[in-house]
Amino acid sequence: MSSTVAIPATEARRRLGALPLTLLLLAGLAGTALFAGARFGLVLALGLGFGLVLEGLRFGFAGPWRAMIERRDPGGILAQLLSIALVAAVALPLLATYPDELVGAQGRIGWAMIGGAFVFGAAMQIVLGCGSGTLVNAGSGNAVALVALPLFCVGSLLGSIHLNWWTELGALPPLVLSGGTGLGLTLVALAAVAVLVVALAAPGTRRIQRHHLLAAVLLAGLAIGNLIVAGQPWGVVYGLGLWAAKGAAALGADISGSGFWAAPVNAATLHGSILTDYTSLTNIGMILGAAWIASHRAGSLDQPAPRLPLRGWVAAALSGLVLGYSSRLAFGCNVGALYSGIATGSLHGWVWFAAAFAGSALGLRLRPWAGMEGKR
Repeated sequence: MSSTVAIPATEARRRLGALPLTLLLLAGLAGTALFAGARFGLVLALGLGFGLVLEGLRFGFAGPWRAMIERRDPGGILAQLLSIALVAAVALPLLATYPDELVGAQGRIGWAMIGGAFVFGAAMQIVLGCGSGTLVNAGSGNAVALVALPLFCVGSLLGSIHLNWWTELGALPPLVLSGGTGLGLTLVALAAVAVLVVALAAPGTRRIQRHHLLAAVLLAGLAIGNLIVAGQPWGVVYGLGLWAAKGAAALGADISGSGFWAAPVNAATLHGSILTDYTSLTNIGMILGAAWIASHRAGSLDQPAPRLPLRGWVAAALSGLVLGYSSRLAFGCNVGALYSGIATGSLHGWVWFAAAFAGSALGLRLRPWAGMEGKR
């Protein structure tokens, strides 16, 4: 006789509730491929992959930095460094071989970039979410992220409008490591940072947890896929600023006078469809991928809002605005500047890393003062 295993009623209801979202994801993939093109459908699928990995394997950037600063636990940072190294090992040779088809995540080192990265590091620790983290947290139903995300978009737009003024304070041209020499220097630098964090680690913490190791490898594969399919590295901030720019234009605002949005490529994107903007597609995919995971995890999408004082919610909103503004000045967030910047040879990624990490130490000290340590 065959035996059957009874599914608890709550589990059955959760699976049934996740069905509409699954159908929505499939319809979104099919619709994007049909109306925008197969390449754009594939980029949306990669975005879903990012969301599934980040939320499903509990991988991020802000949390591991907090673990290193407060507990001297380097596991998450080591996983980040490993993932960047895996991408660099493929991306840098590809960029050297196909310079006309592929572009790296380049940024200009300057006062605004350094200051923006420092402020971004502080703000991301207040809300415990970087660019990708805010998207994923919002997708999984996190109330703080849902407050911060719209303001992140607005801040990114404001930062783009003011970007030229800030860069005129002083900035170097993009400095890029390329070819075999660039790859060698990048891998040596990543190894040196890994040795440093291990040396500073508390006893018994010098290892990468299995789920973080798996996430590092999967994210690297997805990031390489993004570079090949989209012709550009994985990024976040540009898409968020674009959403706010489209919203402002729909309300009658004219932002074409800003140097950033007057640039031909940005002007074309502003007047085009979001379904043909690669960064928007991966951002949307991350939100939906995280939501899909949360819909299968008990208590995720219906998690209660944290019991924060009023100043905590104000801090969440202001931090979202600051995250968007500062990341635009810094030429990216943990994904676009740190992860993709270093992996494609841009030296601004390394400067961003140092400045944002210093800012994170300050942000963690500000969390209690900002009212962000309330009871759940």
